[in-house]
Amino acid sequence: MKFMNLLTFLTFISGISFLFFGVASLTTSQMKSEFKRYGLKNSRKLVGALQLLGALGLLVGSLYAPLLQAISALGLSILMILGFLVRIRIQDSLIQSAPSLSYALLNAIILIMLC
Repeated sequence: MKFMNLLTFLTFISGISFLFFGVASLTTSQMKSEFKRYGLKNSRKLVGALQLLGALGLLVGSLYAPLLQAISALGLSILMILGFLVRIRIQDSLIQSAPSLSYALLNAIILIMLC
């Protein structure tokens, strides 16, 4: 039972976070500037949509479809690994790069717990 509680907690943290990240990617001028800095200004809307889809997949999947939850965790983990690599490529500091790596690991843990 503790295992499911931890899985639910981690899923909730990631799902809610990516709802906010997705909305911010789609709507805020700060994220427009960041994506320009990353050299990915044309990818901002796609990334925001993927973040929202991943978040919804995690949250809905945790209630009704564990396979959807697993696919979403995998997708978000890959997305965040790519985000981490972008941060490394543009020579951001470890502090600036750490959140993307942390979210990649969080979603990898969710996926592992589901398998």
